[in-house]
Amino acid sequence: MARPPLAPAVGGDRIRSYGGGRVTLSVVVTCLMAASCGLIFGYDIGVSGGITQMESFLEKFFPEVLKGMKGAKRDAYCKYDNQMLTAFTSSLYIAGVLSSLVASRVTRRVGRQAVMLTGGALFLAGSAVNAAAVNIAMLIVGRMLLGFGVGFTAQAAPLYLAETSPAKWRGAFTTAYHVFLVIGTLAATVANYFTNRIPGWGWRVSLGLAGVPAIVVVLGALFVPDTPSSLVLRGDPDRARAALQRIRGADADVGDEFKDIVLAVEEARRNDEGAFERLRGKGYRHYLVMMVAIPTFFDLTGMIVITVFSPVLFRTVGFDSQKAILGSVILSLVNLFAVVVSTFVVDRAGRRFLFLAGGVAMMLCQVAVAWILADHLGGHHATTMARNYAKGVLVLMCLYTCSFGMSWGPLKWVVPSEIYPVEIRSAGQAMTVSIALSLSFAQTQVFITLLCAMKYAIFIFYAGWVLVMTVFMAALLPETKGVPLEAMRTVWAKHWYWRRFVGDAKQDSQVNCL
Repeated sequence: MARPPLAPAVGGDRIRSYGGGRVTLSVVVTCLMAASCGLIFGYDIGVSGGITQMESFLEKFFPEVLKGMKGAKRDAYCKYDNQMLTAFTSSLYIAGVLSSLVASRVTRRVGRQAVMLTGGALFLAGSAVNAAAVNIAMLIVGRMLLGFGVGFTAQAAPLYLAETSPAKWRGAFTTAYHVFLVIGTLAATVANYFTNRIPGWGWRVSLGLAGVPAIVVVLGALFVPDTPSSLVLRGDPDRARAALQRIRGADADVGDEFKDIVLAVEEARRNDEGAFERLRGKGYRHYLVMMVAIPTFFDLTGMIVITVFSPVLFRTVGFDSQKAILGSVILSLVNLFAVVVSTFVVDRAGRRFLFLAGGVAMMLCQVAVAWILADHLGGHHATTMARNYAKGVLVLMCLYTCSFGMSWGPLKWVVPSEIYPVEIRSAGQAMTVSIALSLSFAQTQVFITLLCAMKYAIFIFYAGWVLVMTVFMAALLPETKGVPLEAMRTVWAKHWYWRRFVGDAKQDSQVNCL
């Protein structure tokens, strides 16, 4: 089959504005189905923290933790310091690392739709194993199956959204993944709130209900078409153009956009197996730095462990089990509100503004929480703090969560999914997801131990990293709002620092293509 003609490269100082950039019902429905992959990740984040402080769950699998909780002399910060208990949570993330790397190569061969479908099916299997668990080994196996599902979907879904949505509204559409993630977290915390009242086996209901979002993802993946970029990459340009026409509207002129997609894919096809090797070249230095920096800083905000272990944190400051889970529900509602607001402003205010404003607010909240804990918890052998101060911690955590939900929460998915050129896009996203999941594994495994050892200073630790990453973003992240994916190189070419590497990217590409 003859390949379609190539378009002139999109380069220089000009960024093409495509005629088919309007929002259609087809693109909305398609993107919502793909974004629903965030449900399974969010549900898992929300359910595990609530489960690990349920007395019925601890009595079944970790009786020594339950006994230590009731000890009068137990340090307030060390009630849940048990490595096997944290392994229940962290095992998901190490499995996600492995599957996200595998998903990079699988995606190039079978497409993003098939990878999302596989991820949903694996998550469904993991939820069944966890709900039926009779020992810790079954819990860990189930968690790893969940992790495989998360790794596959987290690699494929954000890229699907970025490649499908109109450039002008790409931030909002890609943020939809995080919106569904937060909805999943909220659903899990609400489920925990009610199942915690069921004596003996309420935790099984919470774990089993993970099958509901998994079914939503599987059904959604069955009905979404593959992206035009993925179809062209796999040698089916006719279907790719038809898919692009369908999501842009029957009367839209998609000629320029399709030609630029074909051009970008042709460049990638010339060295189909060289994506990871290319990343070592000087011309891809800016992509490699962001590939490492964004997921690293995201995890070092501390939000992932605070979200997972918020019920444990609230138990630490003196709430009972039900109120601790209710506190997590409140945080999830605040997060959902913030992410929805971010969806409407990300393509107007821009990525950089939200990164910087969110970083400053998060840092201030963490310092304030550390101050309250230092003054009112753990001194004079106290195991709880006064009710008003405990409520103050909840309020500050809500402000912190709101700042995160407006900035780093959704942008961690938006920016990596849009900055990479097509020849390294799958590899770049795989590396971004795997680094994030690796750090999530490390943090969820050691957070309770760090809380026990560092006490209130753990929040100063995270505040210091928020300061570093805010300065980094101010200096080194270019603004990418409204820029078509195929024209993203022009943004880096104009940056005061990264422009010295952009010219070398073309040379690296030409060398690799020989």
